[in-house]
Amino acid sequence: MSTDAQQAGQDGNEPQNWQKWHEQRVGSVSAPYGPLSLTGTHWLGDHPDGRLPAVPGSWVPDGDGVVLTAGPEDVLTVDGKPFTGSIRLTADHAPVPESRVAHGRRRLVVLRREGLWAVRDFDPDSPARRAFEGIEATAYDPRWAVPGTFRAYPESRSVRVENADGRERGLGLGGEITFPLDGMEHSLRVAVEQDGSLWAVFADATSGNGSYRFRFLRPPAPAADGTVTVDFNRSLLPPCAFADHFICPFPPPGNTLAVEIAAGERNLRDR
Repeated sequence: MSTDAQQAGQDGNEPQNWQKWHEQRVGSVSAPYGPLSLTGTHWLGDHPDGRLPAVPGSWVPDGDGVVLTAGPEDVLTVDGKPFTGSIRLTADHAPVPESRVAHGRRRLVVLRREGLWAVRDFDPDSPARRAFEGIEATAYDPRWAVPGTFRAYPESRSVRVENADGRERGLGLGGEITFPLDGMEHSLRVAVEQDGSLWAVFADATSGNGSYRFRFLRPPAPAADGTVTVDFNRSLLPPCAFADHFICPFPPPGNTLAVEIAAGERNLRDR
């Protein structure tokens, strides 16, 4: 279950719940292998010789896997043991600290997107993590927590959207949530996660002008009748706000709201 999903109910302690959520969020993004530690996403197709910038070893895509070849000079470990020779790897799905390949404290994570392979380099000593001062967020305001209704599409669909790295990729969508805000009805197209919770990529009238250029929202799984709380107090900065090497999708068509959502996470805090 997504740790960022909004709480499903209201228990009368929303400001305190929000403050706890915010503190936990700051702790998770600043953790040794949180998003601030990502120093590179290297697409193997861009490096046909298998040599990646500042990453030891040779990484070569091979069908449904990646072949890593390393010598003693590379000082790599695989599954916690010193590694030399060649090994076939598949995509890492475990948390970053549990990725199979490491170089000292760095974790080298194998990634696959739309059939293309990449290696991500997570370094706890990254400049972004050392410079982090916190997340600028607006304190809880009940006006931004509104009742919504989820309607699933008859069949899941995919739309092509630009990503933060400038490439276009498919974004899966499972339905829409509608909700009232400032006296008008609005809607967002959402993905449905494996646990039933929802995920929206959205922009609003503050995007790029008081808030990051787009944000994420993760409502909980809707009730059987489709009702769900839409709480913009828990709007999230996307991973690419913390490191340039993430490939976050931009909002799909229809997910740019004309209203100013002055709530939730807004930007990284300046020094």
